[in-house]
Amino acid sequence: MNSGRTFVIGDIHGCNEELSRLLDALTLTDADTVCCLGDYIDRGPSPRAVIERLIRLRGEGPRCIFLKGNHEDMFLAFLGEAGHYGDAFLWNGGDATLASYGLAGRLGSAVRARLPEDHREFLLGLTTHVELGRFYCVHAGVRPTRSLDQQVDEDRLWIREEFIDPPHPFPCTVAFGHTPQREVRLHLPFKIGLDTGLVYGNRLSCLELGSAELVQIGRHARQVERRSLAPEFRAAGIDL
Repeated sequence: MNSGRTFVIGDIHGCNEELSRLLDALTLTDADTVCCLGDYIDRGPSPRAVIERLIRLRGEGPRCIFLKGNHEDMFLAFLGEAGHYGDAFLWNGGDATLASYGLAGRLGSAVRARLPEDHREFLLGLTTHVELGRFYCVHAGVRPTRSLDQQVDEDRLWIREEFIDPPHPFPCTVAFGHTPQREVRLHLPFKIGLDTGLVYGNRLSCLELGSAELVQIGRHARQVERRSLAPEFRAAGIDL
């Protein structure tokens, strides 16, 4: 990791007001890194605005790493790009995404033709995972029975119980989203789950890796809340 701070942000699902307030509260600099764990679109009120905000963030100074979630993968498949389960896109909140672009009821080819080019490039440029120091960041998780270099995108984007419940054998802490829960899921030193169900009325969660500070904002809230997870990290043998 670089000399700045490194933030990892959980699932956003079209909730741009909360995302923008969270980013403003982080007071980001050119030395910082922001990694988002995917699921920027679907279900929430403003998927288009979320993507616009993330594209703009790239020009504001911090290093940005945008991971692909299963919802972006479905959207890409719906558009006729490389992806999976495009036929399930509308049934998984994709109608909210199309509505935010003024394209409700359009077929995939028509949506692709009308999607802003920088938004299409954003979606096509998403990656599936990144290593940030001892942290392995991925949308859904990894399969414990495969080595990290043998993981497949199906698991990185969709896995749940096979990953969440057991410990894994890897020398890293996996930061993941995808599976919403009421509180940040701490299973240290193995994993930390950062999808805290913002679109369902709960919170957006952001973890600063170097200090283990958790920054959260509730749905429709105007101020962030902060608390330290450093005691839990140190108890699990994770150096800060």
